[in-house]
Formats: sequence, structure tokens, C-alpha cells
Amino acid sequence: MNIELIILIFVLAFLCEFIDSSIGMGYGTILSPLLIIIGIDPLVVIPSILVSQFLSGISAGLFHNKYENLNLKSWSKDLKIILTISIFGTLASVTAVLVAITIPVAVLKIYIGLLIFIIGIVLVSNARFVFSWKKIVVLALLSSFNKGISGGGFGPVITGGQIISGNGYKNSIACTTFCEVQICFTAFVLYLIMKGIPDSYVIFPLIIGAVASTPFGPKVTGKINPEKLKLITAIIIITMGIFTITKTIYNYY
Repeated sequence: MNIELIILIFVLAFLCEFIDSSIGMGYGTILSPLLIIIGIDPLVVIPSILVSQFLSGISAGLFHNKYENLNLKSWSKDLKIILTISIFGTLASVTAVLVAITIPVAVLKIYIGLLIFIIGIVLVSNARFVFSWKKIVVLALLSSFNKGISGGGFGPVITGGQIISGNGYKNSIACTTFCEVQICFTAFVLYLIMKGIPDSYVIFPLIIGAVASTPFGPKVTGKINPEKLKLITAIIIITMGIFTITKTIYNYY
């Protein structure tokens, strides 16, 4: 057992979940390629991220509600968004898991690298669209497929999609946190049934690190400059995407 590696995984989980619960993106999208880069198998990384974000999502969601970052009153817009994304997202995540366990590891790594690179580019754009429920359904399907197949790519698509569609920034972040709970749980159970329990040296420090950071992220949501933090996150994501693709191709050849 490598103690240094366990501590590193804990720290990375803590930092990435802080970013994620603060701005609605970054946990799996940043953490997945980082863990792959340091040599952990993608089919260990992905379910470990899913279960840790399922648990941290519950905790972070409760703190978002405590700090009134969203409205969960009967049939509010936020509640409808959460239900819509959770339902359609669960269907997409099932498909994603079935794809992830059947394709070659190198292909999976390249997909993850390309995915997060594109997400990073989209994040720095200033596109704005009119809100519609059809867009929310499309966002749910795309982001949840990404989550199930790579462990990341959910937050940037869902949070960014809500924002450019006209939903409030704080509301979009909090809704994304709640939506991830059901989708991560469903995808993890499928991985558990088909591939078994991931290595404990990865899964436990991820869970502990992620959950430990959840009281802090929601508290600073709305108190930070979202554009600056989004730009920093986008740069990190783009860099990780390029590095993941480059390393995979280098190792393959």
C-alpha cells in the first residue's frame, strides 16, 4: 500500500470537490484524467469517482439548500430541472456504462481526453441561448453519457448549459449538484454488478476527501467571481485533456 499515493488521492478529491461544489463543475472532469495520468486504470477510476461523488453530492446538495442557492419548493423551476435531468440522465448513464466496459482502454482514454478538451474550449466561450426544456433534456442525455463513460464531463455541460440557457448561476450550480446524485448512483451500481468493487486504496480516500470538502464549496457559491474561476477551471481542463491524449498516444506507440 502506497501511503503517499493515498494521501495524494485524498488531497485531489478534496480540492476537486471544492471546485465542483463551488462552481458546479470540475470534480470528475479534472480528477478523472489526473488519476489516469498517475497510472490508475480507467475502469478503477470511473466507478470510484462515481460513488465518491454520489456521497459528496448528497452532502453538498444539503449545504446548497442550507445556503439558499436554489429553490426546492413544490414544482419550482429548480425542482423541475433536477427531476428532468435525473430521469433522462439516468437512462443515458446506463448506456454509457455498457459502452465503457466493452471498448479498449486506449479508446476510452482518448475519448476522455478529447471530451474534456472540448468542454474546456466551450467553457471559455460566451454563447447565450434562450431557455427551453428540450435543451435541458439534450443536456441531460449528453452530460450523463459523459459521466457514465468517463467519470467526468457532467458538470461543465449541465451547469454551463443551464447558465447559457438563462438559468441563474447559483441555481444552476446547486441543481447540478443534486442531479449528479441519482446519475452517479445508477452508473456505479452497474459498474459494481459488472466489474465488482474498485480497489479500496482508490475508493476510500476519494470518498473521504470529497465529502470532507462539501461544507466549504456551497458556502462560497455566489461570493466568488464566477467568470475568473470558470476561466481557471477551463484552462486546467484543457491542459488535462491535451496531456491525457498525448500520454495515451505516446504509451500506445
